Amino acid sequence: MEIVAKNINTLSDFCGTRDVAELTSEQLQRKYGISQADVMVLFGGSILCGGDVLAEAMKNKIAKTYVIVGGAGHTTETLRVTMRSMFPEVEAENLPEAKVFANYLMHQYGLEVDLLEDKSTNCGNNITYLLDLLKEKGISFRSIIISQDASMQRRMDAVLRKYVAEEIQIINYAVYSTKVTVENGSLAYEKSNLGMWDMERYISLLLGEIPRLTDDENGYGPNGKDFLVHVEIPKEVQTAFDELKRKFPGLVRKAI
Repeated sequence: MEIVAKNINTLSDFCGTRDVAELTSEQLQRKYGISQADVMVLFGGSILCGGDVLAEAMKNKIAKTYVIVGGAGHTTETLRVTMRSMFPEVEAENLPEAKVFANYLMHQYGLEVDLLEDKSTNCGNNITYLLDLLKEKGISFRSIIISQDASMQRRMDAVLRKYVAEEIQIINYAVYSTKVTVENGSLAYEKSNLGMWDMERYISLLLGEIPRLTDDENGYGPNGKDFLVHVEIPKEVQTAFDELKRKFPGLVRKAI
């Protein structure tokens, strides 16, 4: 089980990109020479703590424009169920992800973002619809912070890079960073994150990413479906994936 936990953490570290240790003006200044990004986006595939990350960023004036993106996809109902369970007073029933997070942000923090995109259904049109919305509103940008669930952060980055110019500064900040450990013979999280996936779902999400990121005829890269830019899979990540796939063969979400 220790090896299983190590392999999960290897995939998590690879998929859950954070380009800065903390989302602060000081960190942005130190690494990118800016104290404030032009745009920050929260993607609705995130667990609920993504709303807290966005709220903290807004309080600290990390960006000039804030956007929440997300219609309905494979994680939406889990978000709704979590919201109903933890915050029954917050409207979530049948709402798209962006509106669920917007309601949470208002309820918990009294904050409202500048823009909502609530029609997209996957990572691809999360990005294209976002860019269309920014263009429609006349919002140009040279820097953009993107925050997604840690399991999907690297893929979101790779999709965005397909559509924006190389000189655009993309800053990744996955909404959580977690480690899996072994407690009493079972897998467990070292620390809790609000709305965190149950362990089996988390493993499934991570396992589903590697086939999508792999640039072959079955993946989403230029040699496959061409949804995103080429992503290099490090050897240790591929090994961790292969070992977990053998351990949990039924948890690999097929790339379609």
